[in-house]
Amino acid sequence: MINFVYALIPVVLITALGWLLAHRNFLPADGWRAIERLVYFIFFPALIINVLASASFEIVPWAMVLVLVGSQFALAAMGLLARRADDGPRKGSIIQSNVRWNTFVGLSIASALFGEPGLALMAIAVAVLTPTANVISVLALTHFAEDTGTKKPHVVMDMIRNPLIIGCAIGIALNLLGIAPTGIAEKTLDILGQATLALGLLVVGAAVDLEAFKRAGHTTLTWSAVRLLGLLLVALAAGLLLDLAPDSLAIVTIAAATPTASSGYILARQLGGDATLSANLVAVQTVFSVLSMPAIYALYLLTQS
Repeated sequence: MINFVYALIPVVLITALGWLLAHRNFLPADGWRAIERLVYFIFFPALIINVLASASFEIVPWAMVLVLVGSQFALAAMGLLARRADDGPRKGSIIQSNVRWNTFVGLSIASALFGEPGLALMAIAVAVLTPTANVISVLALTHFAEDTGTKKPHVVMDMIRNPLIIGCAIGIALNLLGIAPTGIAEKTLDILGQATLALGLLVVGAAVDLEAFKRAGHTTLTWSAVRLLGLLLVALAAGLLLDLAPDSLAIVTIAAATPTASSGYILARQLGGDATLSANLVAVQTVFSVLSMPAIYALYLLTQS
């Protein structure tokens, strides 16, 4: 448990630094968006390619994949079956919040706790959770959106063009072919990858709007609790039922315990969801996860005793 707290504290501090820098207008809003694009399109894929290409997978953790994706669908169904008061654009934002997760937080904690093997397993989680979250989110937001006359996205093409999916595909392909990056290629990917987690966490912090707490009502608090605790309980129960290996179960726990992704606000705004609710859910979950994640990991440790 102490190791987890030590791993979490730097994540919290860097995220808080991002919020402080944004709050003090250290960079203009366009500057933060530029950094986010750089991380998303260049640094993050480089990290994933390097980790997956050189990872040692004696057995593909299919059970872990099944637990993660199954838990996403369970939380999507929970949002879909919500009471009628949460219909319309609000329902789309709720479903999106339930299925998205913060990859930067998950990768940072997995790396700090388990090193390269943890990063490799979390990269597998990224490979399966990211496309699933994108498909469910786009379908939910567009289905429940008010008709604004805007062109709806092409889900399959957007998924294929996703830089994280491309990075995962390249990394896994290189691994299967036995062509791990070496020499200059390995060093280049390593340097690019090292920038990912720090910059990613700074961007996460910069996106937190603490004013959301003033706007947060019953819906925000309820669905934040559902996302932070519900996804974890479903995933942990399924992992124990399928008797996942301890390292795979730990990765499932960490991934499920992270707050929803800040990119959800942007997508909700673009696709006709309830953007205000999405912003509130991101802010509340990001702050509350500082308290919930240690408690959740303690619960995981109890299952291993």
